[in-house]
Amino acid sequence: MLIHPWDAPREDAEWQQWLAAHDFGTLVVNGLDGEPPFAQPLHFLYDAEGGDSGEGGDGGEGGVVLTHLARPNPIWAALHANPEVVLSVVDDYAYVPGPWQADPAGPPEHGTPTSFYTAVQLRCRARVVDDPAEKAALLNRLVGHFQPEGGSAEVAVGEVPYGRLLSGLRGVRLEVLGVRAKFKYANHRTAEVRERILEKLAERAGPGDAAAREHLLRRRA
Repeated sequence: MLIHPWDAPREDAEWQQWLAAHDFGTLVVNGLDGEPPFAQPLHFLYDAEGGDSGEGGDGGEGGVVLTHLARPNPIWAALHANPEVVLSVVDDYAYVPGPWQADPAGPPEHGTPTSFYTAVQLRCRARVVDDPAEKAALLNRLVGHFQPEGGSAEVAVGEVPYGRLLSGLRGVRLEVLGVRAKFKYANHRTAEVRERILEKLAERAGPGDAAAREHLLRRRA
């Protein structure tokens, strides 16, 4: 992913706060010899602290990611062969027509169209979790994150309703080794062009436009 200096996060807190509100992405695992990479969409929980959470204390300085997948998933052989993976998360995207970005001194049709988006890529080392008790603890953390209002029984080894399902899935802990983040929102454009884009996004009000506009306003400040 190309990251121009003007699109880079200004501090770690910028991408961390964004990622805290986004918990669905794509886990990319190197394929076995002669095979393309695996790209697995999934929900996940990012823990920036990476401390001991009951599933093992292998969090790196960049935190840990918790997730799980079904045991029949074809990803496992490749993951065991090479545990170095990337978790890619992209959102808050919007298409920007060329005239919106045109130089005020030139014709609108000479403007260059582009895409606005936020992207965070976490380079990680994966550890597969098969121990039933550790797996149950990991799943309870995931359920607590996605269902903070409760309503589900606790996952416990050998107990209904979920104990019998534990064997059908495997947990995954991803130790975060490095981060690449990008906030692409006309950060290098003139104030006049950015104001025009803000107006156009508000007028169009399409999917993603409000979020893109908020990023543009925030980074302009």
